[in-house]
Amino acid sequence: RQFGAEGIGLCRTEHMFFDDQRIQAVREMILADDEAGRRAALAKILPMQRADFVEIFDIMEGLPVTIRLLDPPLHEFLPQTEADVRAVAEAGGLDADKLWRRVRELHETNPMLGHRGCRLGISYPEIYEMQVRAIFEAACEIAGAGRAAPIVEIMHPLVAKGEEMRFLKTLTDRVAKAVLTERSLSLDYQVGTMVELPRAALRAADLAEWAEFFSFGTNDLTQTTFGISRDDSGRFLTAYLEKGIFEKDPFVSLDQEGVGDLIRIAAERGRAVRPGVKLGICGEHGGDPASIQFCEAIGLDYVSCSPFRTPIARLAAAQAALGEREKDR
Repeated sequence: RQFGAEGIGLCRTEHMFFDDQRIQAVREMILADDEAGRRAALAKILPMQRADFVEIFDIMEGLPVTIRLLDPPLHEFLPQTEADVRAVAEAGGLDADKLWRRVRELHETNPMLGHRGCRLGISYPEIYEMQVRAIFEAACEIAGAGRAAPIVEIMHPLVAKGEEMRFLKTLTDRVAKAVLTERSLSLDYQVGTMVELPRAALRAADLAEWAEFFSFGTNDLTQTTFGISRDDSGRFLTAYLEKGIFEKDPFVSLDQEGVGDLIRIAAERGRAVRPGVKLGICGEHGGDPASIQFCEAIGLDYVSCSPFRTPIARLAAAQAALGEREKDR
């Protein structure tokens, strides 16, 4: 806000789960044998998440806050070596053998394309139900206290199919309605998705049947479009840049011909079904002037970037908007 941001384009809720005081309850949830056990552990996390959202909404004073529900695979919350498992189990009073067995069960060869994102919410809907409840209880607490009601935007990650979006929108609306009825309040909110898979972009019309906004997650969309891991690309991208195969690092400046084409297609097809769908990007590209100029040219509504890049993004957005107006004259 001090840098001039007019909202939060990406609030990553998993960072709240990693807190030292909360990770124990998260691990209890992962180790639970059934839904009842998971819900018991999630009940411990609920007030912690709610308190975080109360603080965020209070600071934002009625500006939009886009909250992404849990995205990373569950194994990231568990210790990864047998020695660490023993230490964690001893410190938390957990069954070490059961914890180590669960670590092995959750291991994935390619977790970026595995059991993460909305796939978690579909497999274990009680996780997303808890998060949505925490968000709306916090929003009601702010509104009920007479402060500026937050503009809540619930974002479901890694959606690829319209059927996924339908399931998630129905879940979100059901929990939101329950909380608002309990509190005798009425609050406007939106439910949308992060478009980070080529199929999601190509089938944007299916998603727009249920999604009220698209946030283009350009970091992952670049990874899935090129088939390049951002974490490992440093080993060969320099050679590609030196040989002129890439003019710029596609993880720094948006690949407008490929990834950009997918964004353009998604915007057109999404608007054809839902003319008022809100469109933006989030990720490192949101602070890159050339990428921002592209977003302005295809008519996106906003860009989101890391806080310290906000001043650059605002200047680039103003310059891009002015440049588009000059073209129209």
